[in-house]
Amino acid sequence: MTDERTTGAETEREWTAAQVRERAESYFGDVAPAHDWHHVRRVARLAETLAGKTDREVDERVLLAAAWLHDVGRAREDRGEIADHAEWGAREAGRILADLGADPDAVSAAKHCVRAHRYSNDVEPETPEAELLCDADNLDALGAVGIARCFCYGGERGQPLHDPDLPVEADDTEAGATQLNHVQKKVLSLHERMYTDAGREMAEDRRAYVAEFVERFEREVAGDA
Repeated sequence: MTDERTTGAETEREWTAAQVRERAESYFGDVAPAHDWHHVRRVARLAETLAGKTDREVDERVLLAAAWLHDVGRAREDRGEIADHAEWGAREAGRILADLGADPDAVSAAKHCVRAHRYSNDVEPETPEAELLCDADNLDALGAVGIARCFCYGGERGQPLHDPDLPVEADDTEAGATQLNHVQKKVLSLHERMYTDAGREMAEDRRAYVAEFVERFEREVAGDA
């Protein structure tokens, strides 16, 4: 039976992050591995970890709801049906949460988190929950997991691992024409986009691992290791 709270003439159903998770998972049946449901689960765990390390007041139910929902539009973007999974996902997140009975403030807060999470857009996070989600999503693109995701994503798109005739300093593309160049152009700069102290600390550790990987990769392709 669904719990309900009645205030005046309005009735608000109780909702939980677990309910949101169940709804969100249904959007990931055909999502490629780099942005699949396992990525979402990692981001949710990271968001919880970061929230536990901050002194700021955080609505953890909103944070987890946004974490579960942040990539619900990914499959549609990958299929070319929408231009921006964060923009579409924010609207869809709002619809899902409203359907579950979330109050308007929670709906608005979660929608902002989803809209602001994307690295490549120009929407800055304006709440602690949005900042934590951004940091959690970016952390999953760093470290050992980030390296694996990067090369997995390149494989999905048929991009080369490395081109010895196109070093990163000669690569004028924004994201990198090879996966190694992408790592150097984007992944190694992710620590600069962290919003929380805990996020920055974790990012520095993961970045150091990526930097070591790049150095080793370059020695191996040169035949020096």
